[in-house]
Amino acid sequence: MQLLPGFRDFYPEDCARRNYIVATWREVARRYGFVEFDGPMLETVELYKKKSGGELVGQLFDFTDKGGRHVTLRPEMTPTLARMVIARERDYKKPIKWFCAPQFFRYEKQQKGRLREFGQLNCDLLGESSVAADAEMVALAIDMLREFGLSGDDFVVRVSDRDAWKAFLDAHGSFDEAALGSFLQIIDKIERDRPEAVEAKLAPFGISLEAVRAFIADPGTHFERFNSLAAELDARGLKGYYQLDPTIVRGLAYYTGLVFEVFDRKKTLRAVAGGGRYDNLMNAMSDGKSTLPAIGFGMGDVVLSELIEAIPVAAQKMKAWIAQRHAADVYVVIANDARRIDALGLVQQLRGLGFRVDYPLSSVKVGKQFQSAEQAGARFAVVVGDEWPQLKLKTLATREEALISPDELPARLTSVVHKTV
Repeated sequence: MQLLPGFRDFYPEDCARRNYIVATWREVARRYGFVEFDGPMLETVELYKKKSGGELVGQLFDFTDKGGRHVTLRPEMTPTLARMVIARERDYKKPIKWFCAPQFFRYEKQQKGRLREFGQLNCDLLGESSVAADAEMVALAIDMLREFGLSGDDFVVRVSDRDAWKAFLDAHGSFDEAALGSFLQIIDKIERDRPEAVEAKLAPFGISLEAVRAFIADPGTHFERFNSLAAELDARGLKGYYQLDPTIVRGLAYYTGLVFEVFDRKKTLRAVAGGGRYDNLMNAMSDGKSTLPAIGFGMGDVVLSELIEAIPVAAQKMKAWIAQRHAADVYVVIANDARRIDALGLVQQLRGLGFRVDYPLSSVKVGKQFQSAEQAGARFAVVVGDEWPQLKLKTLATREEALISPDELPARLTSVVHKTV
């Protein structure tokens, strides 16, 4: 039986790496005052049509359910977030700062850094339109990556402003909402397309490639919001982690102003994260009932994993975190099977106190039990045998041993075992 293309199996070692990424996401998001939410795995296709005008429909894992409804596995979180906030906007103080880290599904060609099933962090701040909110989100994205052991030598946040391009089009007499989307698609590919192809695409706008490049090279006062953003980020000590890049426009039509993407410095990977302002989305999806401005970003686990593995400091930090989450703190060695009942009572007592405890399910030679203890990462072995009611407590790293009573054991373990969650 073959695994479906674009999907992953998570063996224990793979699951440990995923747990590390998600745990780090959660920790940093909470430092910034964000609270976690989630929504259903299944949504109606209509929700995504309303949000993106059909832009994502071709990438959906959609089907008709037994009730005749056209539904899909969720490809992203923003429409669900919007639906939930619109339904209970009055229940939450503004600004709303929510995050989630679920699985998503997109039916698109799998390639390096892109799979059909993926985990993604989503952070969104709603109800605040200031540059301070923009800076908070960019700083959060930077700190997320720094927490993984990455530095300014490893990644950069490339920032732009779609409003600046609106002003550029307006100055050339070519602005309207429909034209803006088509124009930004040209800007998005300007570095990848041949110059003559770009010139041909720009011709209907009456704008030359030379004029576009001049604007990119010297944006001047068009990017005033970026200048304010830079001042806020510099005040946080984050200078060097970001740069202005007018060619960043983001693909989705609902973005309205500041946008940003995070890339590795060596430019060998897809974008690690991306987001921006979507101030009009709540209004559009609520048919005018909600007018909350919003900014958010997503960070996928596929590209992030590749970046972590490529940076020795980050890879070592992940390995150290995983090593601390061993299967057992304590392994109860049953040296005399006649004492198995006593050993079981001890196992259950220690587990009830919060220790990770393992033991042999059947009669096994003592030597093999100690091998199992080391494979489980246990720091201590508790030997139940002929000395009962005395126990032998053995520190596996140093081979030190001590005879103690069952009543003494919990206190002795509590004083030295670092319990993790």
